[in-house]
Amino acid sequence: MRLRTLPLSLSGVSLGLMLAAADYRVGWGTAVWTLLTTVCLQILSNICNELGDTLNGVDRAERKGPKYSLAEGGMTVREMKWFIAATVICCIACGLCMIRSSFGTLLALEPVCLMMLGAAAISGAMKYTLGRNPYGYRGLGDVYVFLFFGIVAVLGSYFVAARTIPSWILLLPACGIGMLSIGVLNVNNMRDMNSDEGIRITIPLRIGLRNARIYQTILVCGGIVCITVYSLLRFPDPWHYLYLVTLPLFVIHLHGIWTRQDEALDPMLPLLVISTFALSLLAGAGYLVFLLGNA
Repeated sequence: MRLRTLPLSLSGVSLGLMLAAADYRVGWGTAVWTLLTTVCLQILSNICNELGDTLNGVDRAERKGPKYSLAEGGMTVREMKWFIAATVICCIACGLCMIRSSFGTLLALEPVCLMMLGAAAISGAMKYTLGRNPYGYRGLGDVYVFLFFGIVAVLGSYFVAARTIPSWILLLPACGIGMLSIGVLNVNNMRDMNSDEGIRITIPLRIGLRNARIYQTILVCGGIVCITVYSLLRFPDPWHYLYLVTLPLFVIHLHGIWTRQDEALDPMLPLLVISTFALSLLAGAGYLVFLLGNA
């Protein structure tokens, strides 16, 4: 299930929930179901990615990353398909419980729109490497990650929790988390450039290793800048900048990006995942601490 990726999927959702809790009253049940739905969607994306890579010959012996169940023989393709079906059911069940907990009904405009968004998220998770023309093999994975890990994660969780989106400036933290999430995908693609060549198209293969490093630097710095601008536009308080204590982690990450390549890049992937998760928690916590201090 690639559990080390779960903190990344929880980053945007956790930030959205905490920002909503700082502005409105948020029910615990809604928050828990939102987090569970996110975990199920991430696991679905991971196992569909593994099946797609196996069926399309991407997970070969020369692949630099960790080995997974299908490649090692721990599961058969048929068993993986049953696992995917069960995970889809879990995504639907948790998603419906999330919507019902927030809105009290499934038969209204907002719940119906959220169900349509959920269906799109399930479809996007599955078609990344599965299907006749998977978009993950056409260099479009960055777009999917930005939309679902950034925009949908932050704004969607905020809307589910608060049942409104009060200001356009919430796009800033959404874009920030989206850019950092793309960075995780970009590290993965940089690591696998040799094994991916001739099989699928990724941004690093299109622009080369040096430009991919520049791209990574822009993504990481841009993500932090977006969240900082959001804090500047909100009412001023020192607690809102609590996330800045994570900056050394991002510096270490970028140093590794510029000094490593191939399988040596692999530790930079979980480092960015944990750094992004820590930034999200501290960015949201800064607003909750301020709220509690002025309650």
